[in-house]
Amino acid sequence: MRAARTLAVTATAIAAVGLSAPLAAATYTPGNVLSGGSNNGPSDVTVNPFEVHPGSTLTITARGCNRGGTVTSNAFPETTLSGNNNGVSSAVARVYNHATPGNYNLAVRCNGNNSVVTQPFRVLPGRGAQGGLGGSLAPSSTEMAVGGSLVAAAALGGGLFIVRRRRVTGAGV
Repeated sequence: MRAARTLAVTATAIAAVGLSAPLAAATYTPGNVLSGGSNNGPSDVTVNPFEVHPGSTLTITARGCNRGGTVTSNAFPETTLSGNNNGVSSAVARVYNHATPGNYNLAVRCNGNNSVVTQPFRVLPGRGAQGGLGGSLAPSSTEMAVGGSLVAAAALGGGLFIVRRRRVTGAGV
């Protein structure tokens, strides 16, 4: 009976994974073509990392721009896409220090082609460094719990050591 139940759970798990894989593959969209009907434009545009802080850099890669191109966005200055013969072009863009947090799109256009492909990315709120605060920040509740348990463990260990030592000394040895 136990083996049949295990087999049923395993079969259900495999079926769930098998049925969800085509759905995951069907919903993947690497970029949205805005204009132009040519297949010679940019494709498979990726942004890495997807979420950045102001002042950070993004790496943009695209296929199909053998002669280079441009990458534009409201979050960074226009950047040149490198041209090469292996089919994959890339650019590095630095997000403005004063970029407002939120969702942005970048647009990739290949030289000699009117097709434009967009790809989203997100600018996160800026976090200033917490340097120079010294001891002005209070410990978190997690730090307090860990510290308290270490003190309790040390007190218990010390107490057991003293009690055990007394017995040996009191026995006349």
